[in-house]
Amino acid sequence: MPGDMLHRCVSFVIPVLNEEEGIGVLLLDLRQRYPGSELIVVDGGSSDQTVAAAMPLCDHLLAGEPGRATQMNLGGRVAKGEYILFLHADSCPGIDAEGLEACLVGQPQWGFCRVRLSGDRAVFRIIEWFINQRSRLTSVATGDQMLFLRSSLFQRTGGFDVIPLMEDVAYCKHLRRLARPLVINVPVTTSSRRWEEQGVARTILRMWLLRLAYFLGVSPERLWRHYYGR
Repeated sequence: MPGDMLHRCVSFVIPVLNEEEGIGVLLLDLRQRYPGSELIVVDGGSSDQTVAAAMPLCDHLLAGEPGRATQMNLGGRVAKGEYILFLHADSCPGIDAEGLEACLVGQPQWGFCRVRLSGDRAVFRIIEWFINQRSRLTSVATGDQMLFLRSSLFQRTGGFDVIPLMEDVAYCKHLRRLARPLVINVPVTTSSRRWEEQGVARTILRMWLLRLAYFLGVSPERLWRHYYGR
């Protein structure tokens, strides 16, 4: 429930780059629904009003080099919570404070949530199903699924590999060797804008080819250049 306090301190780490339209709404929602949590925003050099929008609504506003891995590591190092929850700026966790507390009471080492795409089209329900099945079977989540872990484990493992792409996949593969993840059934709703703007079939093919290339050993740097067309 929105008024429930978390009995343990958790830290949300949100990497941002030009997210002025949504960051304020997200932070207000997190503050209301998870009172007592620590909100950390890490900016990677935004050229819009992201910093101005986020600064009065978060506990810490950090400026770092661009790149999700670098930004999340910076936020994770200053987090004071027992658990660190890495959340994208265009995503919103569905679980409430009471439910999150119930999931953490068993003190899992790490985990992630199921995902739900924000679009209403039936094809998005199919995509979600495949994403959730794959992540549960492989214990490998994407950044859209709010990866969380104990702060002590984050410090011990050194955080994310500083690579331009697939940092979430690489970290999950490392973490799964240490402990089984807790998969929270209440989904994180994440924006479907990428699928809608680039086309569903094209985006699915592109993402699977990227994952296959990474599995076959193509460097994250080459994948990043392909993904962003540079």
